[in-house]
Amino acid sequence: MRRLVHLSDLHFGRARPELLDPLLAAIAGAAPDLVVVSGDLTQRARNRQFAEARRFLDRLDAPWLAIPGNHDIPLGNLASRLVDPFRRYRRWIDRDLEPRFVDAELAVVGINTVDPLAWQRGRIGRSATRRAATALAAAGLATRIVVVHHPFEHLPGEPKTLMKHAPRGIEALTRAGADIVLSGHLHAWRAEPAALRIGEARSLLIQAGTGLSTRLRGEENDFNLLTILPAAVTVERFTARADARSFRRGGAAEFLRTAEGWERRQPPGA
Repeated sequence: MRRLVHLSDLHFGRARPELLDPLLAAIAGAAPDLVVVSGDLTQRARNRQFAEARRFLDRLDAPWLAIPGNHDIPLGNLASRLVDPFRRYRRWIDRDLEPRFVDAELAVVGINTVDPLAWQRGRIGRSATRRAATALAAAGLATRIVVVHHPFEHLPGEPKTLMKHAPRGIEALTRAGADIVLSGHLHAWRAEPAALRIGEARSLLIQAGTGLSTRLRGEENDFNLLTILPAAVTVERFTARADARSFRRGGAAEFLRTAEGWERRQPPGA
């Protein structure tokens, strides 16, 4: 069994400072084996914002893995965005834009979906997909997890444009054996199997909202806690209390691996 905390869209520079210590305390209380941050650590990719994000990461007791989001490259400085968009991210967070974490039970593979030419939309290219597929193929019996910033699916009514090449990307990753895909970007929570099924293979798509940002878009600040077994995953959502003094468990969804792929387990009597 492994426990994984999934954070996204911290947006230092437009974060709620009163939530910082409660969030760190909640993560510590969850005792995760790994903390994953699926992009947008900063609001405008400024050095002081990256410095704040790095201080946050350094306060985590568990190992962590992060990937960039579209807010982690310059928006207003077009020359910097085109010539060296990830310079500050590499300086402050990680030189590797597609990091990996592997142990006996987990294989976590980051994919950088930021597109400097289409700042908000994002894209997933063939080469990035091939690199991730190769890493997933080498994972053995471990649970295979992919981390991206931009989701591969949107719910009806979502105003943002779906990531470029998303259908092709999720198909390739599903064929490569991706069990779970973690994402953010939309500041909205979601956990359900992907619409795409290939034989018995179907990835479980999990979105986190925003851990600290003031841009709530109708939802509370939150993070996910995944409890991962070989044939079952429980996703617990923790949300900030109204008094901003703590995060509380705001619900859970359990998924079982069946002959038809991931299926949500209905509670008794449902």
